[in-house]
Amino acid sequence: MASVKKSPHGGNIYSIARELGCDPGEILDFSASINPLGPSARVWRAIAASRHLLAHYPDPDCWALRGALAASWRIDPGQIVVGNGSTELIDALPRALGIDRLLVVQPTFSEYAAAMRRAGTRTTTLSADRMDHYAIPVGRLCRVMETGRNEGRSFDGVILCNPNSPTGQACTVDDLIRLAKAARKRGLWLIVDESFADYCSDRSVLRRAVSWPHVVVLRSMTKFYALPGLRVGYAVSAHRTAGRLQRQLPPWSVGVMGQVAALAALTDLGHARKSLTFMTEERARFRSMLAALPGCTVMPSYANYCLIELPRGQCARDITGRLRSRGVLIRDCSSVPGANARSVRVAVRTRIENDRLLRELSRLLPNKDS
Repeated sequence: MASVKKSPHGGNIYSIARELGCDPGEILDFSASINPLGPSARVWRAIAASRHLLAHYPDPDCWALRGALAASWRIDPGQIVVGNGSTELIDALPRALGIDRLLVVQPTFSEYAAAMRRAGTRTTTLSADRMDHYAIPVGRLCRVMETGRNEGRSFDGVILCNPNSPTGQACTVDDLIRLAKAARKRGLWLIVDESFADYCSDRSVLRRAVSWPHVVVLRSMTKFYALPGLRVGYAVSAHRTAGRLQRQLPPWSVGVMGQVAALAALTDLGHARKSLTFMTEERARFRSMLAALPGCTVMPSYANYCLIELPRGQCARDITGRLRSRGVLIRDCSSVPGANARSVRVAVRTRIENDRLLRELSRLLPNKDS
């Protein structure tokens, strides 16, 4: 049997379960950054109450969901495009916007460059500095945007992940406004991927960006609302841009249960508050414990994951492989452009699960006294 190319993304518990000969539910997955509290109870009730809709095609306009999102953000539903996860929207954007070359700040999500390749277009890159804990280099980025050229090549679009994956770093709203002004002055598209911004709403530019015709903001229902199996994401932009993007999507892109679940999740503000409180407290505890592991450097994070630089002499591929054999998955980031061979990303999960990962890592990493 021909080998299957490994996905660059996390969350493939099915492949690892086949490899280990176990049930997927037995895998402890730190490679995908999903709300550890799971979906809202309202989601389960809404799905159960909507079983009859499985006999019908989904609403191709996602009308109810777009209406709820529009009310939440106080914008017009015509500015919202709902897709089969934010990844589908990322894939469609180069074609919808006519981007020939996209400037990508790395290390970051691999799908930006992959989408450009699939569209037959190109990328150019600007690297964040490890010495600055991979903080997004706003000043340097602005200067490059003002010239419209990077490494001698012109570009017509910029994409920024905020908070960034896998680094966890995030720009301030003032930084993003500065970048938006630089993009407008040069006639560039600015795409801001806010898939993890529910965890740091004070750094979201979405409310400001809706009036900017050259800006697109991406959001995901996967991470914070814990719906990765249902694939729902959305883009917010000016009306004309939204129309261009919508025309690039296939019909019935988002399934019935995805629409039902996302709508129910949006209404449960209590679960959202509980999730934020948990993440703020547990991320701080978990990050502190990770940083106490001998030789490990843990980057600051505004999201629900942490980027770790393993001790010198350790290899991310080796550590992730040894953990995988124990049924524990973490993200190997050694192949992410801009990161190094010792870089891994771990999600923040429940306290019990986080403590297990800490014990596993303690056994695998050399003691500083040894």
